[in-house]
Amino acid sequence: MNNSRLVKISKYLSKHLRHQPERIGLKLAPGGWVTVDELLAACKKNQFPITRTELNEVVANNDKKRFSFDSTGALIRANQGHSTEVDLQLEPIVPPDVLYHGTGHKAVDSIQQTGLNKMSRHHVHLSADIATAKTVGARHGKPVVFIVDAAAMHEAGYIFYCSDNGVWLVDHVPPEYLQKKE
Repeated sequence: MNNSRLVKISKYLSKHLRHQPERIGLKLAPGGWVTVDELLAACKKNQFPITRTELNEVVANNDKKRFSFDSTGALIRANQGHSTEVDLQLEPIVPPDVLYHGTGHKAVDSIQQTGLNKMSRHHVHLSADIATAKTVGARHGKPVVFIVDAAAMHEAGYIFYCSDNGVWLVDHVPPEYLQKKE
């Protein structure tokens, strides 16, 4: 399948499974789930028809693993990144000692002052490795990576979650737990 078509579908799904489900008549169930049949019908009704084959390919091949099916394949959801109110039903988990956050160079001063804030999202997104953090940061200009002392945060009572696609989530990272990677 044509790569630009897959990118268009992925962006359309992100918009409607993460940010504006009501725009195409969807209501997310607990966990952010919606039935595949309901999603495909809503897409068609809103002049953006997607085949089940295309949907399968986007879920399987999205480089960021943004979407997942449930074990039956009848439900689909965005794994994280929601700005709409949704309970992702994630269980708290002990994080690795160190996590990483990638950002653009323009945000560095603000982050050093106030830490990492979730802004319009449900959580701050952290990566398990430097390469991923760098890739994320590059979306916002010249990439800068912050090292997060997740062990100390966990010890201090901060609660971490890990989404289905391996993105680590936390409500806030105060500046004292951050170190800019040189």
